[in-house]
Amino acid sequence: MKGRFWEKLIAAGQLCAEAARNLKTFLKWILMALITGGVVGGVGSLFYYTLSWATQFRQDHSWTLFLLPVAGLLIIFLYRVSNTPEPKGTNLVIEAVRTDTHIPAKMAPLIFVSTALTHLFGGSAGREGAALQLGGSLGNLLGRVFHTDEMYKNIMIMCGMSAAFSALFGTPVAATVFAMELESVGVMYYAALVPCALSAVVAFLIAEQLKIPPEGFHLEEIPPITLGVVFQVMLLAVLCALVSILFCFCLHQGGKLMSKSFPNQYLRAFIGGLAVIVLTFLCGSRDYLGAGMDVIHRAMEGQVVPAAFLLKILFTAVTLGSGFKGGEIVPTFFVGATFGCLAGQWIGLSPSFCAALGLVAMFCAVTNCPITALLISFELFGFAAPPLFLLALAVSYMLSGYYSLYSAQKIVYDKTKPRFINRPTH
Repeated sequence: MKGRFWEKLIAAGQLCAEAARNLKTFLKWILMALITGGVVGGVGSLFYYTLSWATQFRQDHSWTLFLLPVAGLLIIFLYRVSNTPEPKGTNLVIEAVRTDTHIPAKMAPLIFVSTALTHLFGGSAGREGAALQLGGSLGNLLGRVFHTDEMYKNIMIMCGMSAAFSALFGTPVAATVFAMELESVGVMYYAALVPCALSAVVAFLIAEQLKIPPEGFHLEEIPPITLGVVFQVMLLAVLCALVSILFCFCLHQGGKLMSKSFPNQYLRAFIGGLAVIVLTFLCGSRDYLGAGMDVIHRAMEGQVVPAAFLLKILFTAVTLGSGFKGGEIVPTFFVGATFGCLAGQWIGLSPSFCAALGLVAMFCAVTNCPITALLISFELFGFAAPPLFLLALAVSYMLSGYYSLYSAQKIVYDKTKPRFINRPTH
């Protein structure tokens, strides 16, 4: 009887000790996430206003486009003088979460300035992908300031990524999961859930206080969920998966082709800037410069130029392939929304609604992040027809194969079979 009593007492003591350890870890992450969300949220908000000013200045002064080749030279110079001649960008952040790869602190100011220059002079690039680099670099830096254990370094990087994405795009729920889902397809880093969620919410609140409006879209027409509509949505998702493969292929091959054709980085950037200028005048529109959020909004209203998605792929591949900096996510939204709007006219669904489906399906396909894509649909479109969005992203995820915007991303589990493969993406 005494033996059982002591066994229960020891077990109770062990439970109390475990609870105390968990509470200590919880409080530590609360403090670090609050600081990370505050710092990265503030820097991310500054980044947002800098890019907004750059975009507005470019639109008000059309002559800035002619200085794009010079901006390319300046960007290359900044990276080379900082002893970073071959920057890996978001791939470096992804590798750092999964391995002991070091992220230099200088990555944050470099991506901040170079992305601003790209947007100011008309390069076709986004902002959220750059925010992942900015947030990951700052998160890593704060981890060193806090003397975080090496095993927790990856969580600090993910905290920074969530905070930066949340501040810029206004989607804290999707931002939380995106940082946890991006690195290894099929595996979620749940240990980062509390710190990523808190840092994303804090960054969102800071951005809100600084009058940064969260992204959101109004859909013109939402169809009823019928068997016919289900098949139409699946057809659209199949087409989006094919376009996503084309998009990833063009971005990767564009970079390789530019590097092979122009080994000198300065010449490559200068030629790339000239190519964007020539393409702009050949197509007779400036819609494909910068991020292109205005075109995405028009697609949500059912207005689209038939070749818009192809032109955006071309402009983005030339811009990023020649050494300019910026994100790939908003161009992905652009391609998905414009293609979806166009395809909606073919398959007989509302072009506005299909633009929304295309945006989500394309994002899911090129990032291999279906849970994040579903949450983005909730936050951007106000829980409009969740089953149809779920179906679209599920089909596009499965059929997009092993392609990704990020070569450092790993497919841990097969998309079509329940098996461990741990293979790199294309």
